Amino acid sequence: MECSTPTFDVNLDPAGFLIDLDSLYAHLARLRDKRHARGVRYALVSVLVYLVLAKLAGEDRLLGISQWVRYRKAPLAQVFHLKVPRAPCANTYRNILARVIDIEDLERVVREFFANQPKAGHSLVIALDGKTLRGTIVAGQTRGQHLLAAYLPAEGWVLFQVEVECKENEISAAPRVLKMLDLRGKIVTGDAMFAQRELSLQIVEAGGDYVWTVKDNQSTLRQDIELLFQPEKTVKGFSQGTKDFRAAETTEKKHGRVERRTLTTSAELKHYLDWPGAAQVFKLERHFKRVRDGHVTHEVVYGITSLRPAVTDAAQLLQVIRSHWGIENGLHYRRDETLREDWCHLKRGQASRAMAVINNLIVGLTLHLGWTNLAATRRYFDAYPDKAQRLVLQRLVDF
Repeated sequence: MECSTPTFDVNLDPAGFLIDLDSLYAHLARLRDKRHARGVRYALVSVLVYLVLAKLAGEDRLLGISQWVRYRKAPLAQVFHLKVPRAPCANTYRNILARVIDIEDLERVVREFFANQPKAGHSLVIALDGKTLRGTIVAGQTRGQHLLAAYLPAEGWVLFQVEVECKENEISAAPRVLKMLDLRGKIVTGDAMFAQRELSLQIVEAGGDYVWTVKDNQSTLRQDIELLFQPEKTVKGFSQGTKDFRAAETTEKKHGRVERRTLTTSAELKHYLDWPGAAQVFKLERHFKRVRDGHVTHEVVYGITSLRPAVTDAAQLLQVIRSHWGIENGLHYRRDETLREDWCHLKRGQASRAMAVINNLIVGLTLHLGWTNLAATRRYFDAYPDKAQRLVLQRLVDF
């Protein structure tokens, strides 16, 4: 195990202490501190580690985080070999998140931490989706800070994330995200907003594939696909023409309802559609039946993909489409409902975006450990703080 004796904390015991160079602590210690060394009471790495530990234990607001650390300052000082047990106040956390952290540097460090894990980045699907930080919406306005992320649903961590500027939208921000990724052999998924010719061409030229749902923002394309899957009208005495349709179906019962998904694919429009890299189109039918009262709902979604039928059949494509929802259910839902991100009203500087990166880190840590219930995981770390400390100081593979 590679170890180092860090000297970056002004409050560090002269004897120092050993950490794993692949640990989260070591990665956070590489962040550039924009403060002048004179007068610094709390090292940047210490503040961020305290944030992570408090978040893992169930605290979300800065006041709660500061109190959680203050009540544990003596054991924390012992664990991190600090000379004087002391704890930052809520304003210290707020100022560091807003003014001290270089947000691009923080994104890079967290990304490198996950990328250094065994088999990191080996999964195929990259999901694109955006999220508004609702706590940043100023009274009288309708728009707050908005982030667009590229997420690995199978691994649970964010590959890249950018802020969508006030004069752009997710469509214009997406090329910036894709430009920073190695798309060779990857499948980029997105909702109907991303069904754009330029984005499709960018992905194909970079060696990747795309899977988009198609709605009325591409009305002609949607009508062509819908028409293909409509039953043909036949004249009496004549049979219907043959189609190359392939289908796959799954049925699942959970959350009090039975859901049946049927995906039908076709390559017949490959040479008809004027769309970069188009290889197949598909029709996805979702049939929901509520167990309690038998209420039934039915919806149909159409889409397009550059994945060839010989490489990706209907069953595999259905799995790719389902995995896309990992960014909504696995990342954004956890950030909102469990980590209470939308209730965090940090409007100064880059504080809200920095907290979003910390939340991405918390979600990625727990999913990497195979714990899918984030709320239960936080209760566990609250009961066993020594486990959370080990998680920060050791390599994930040793946890």
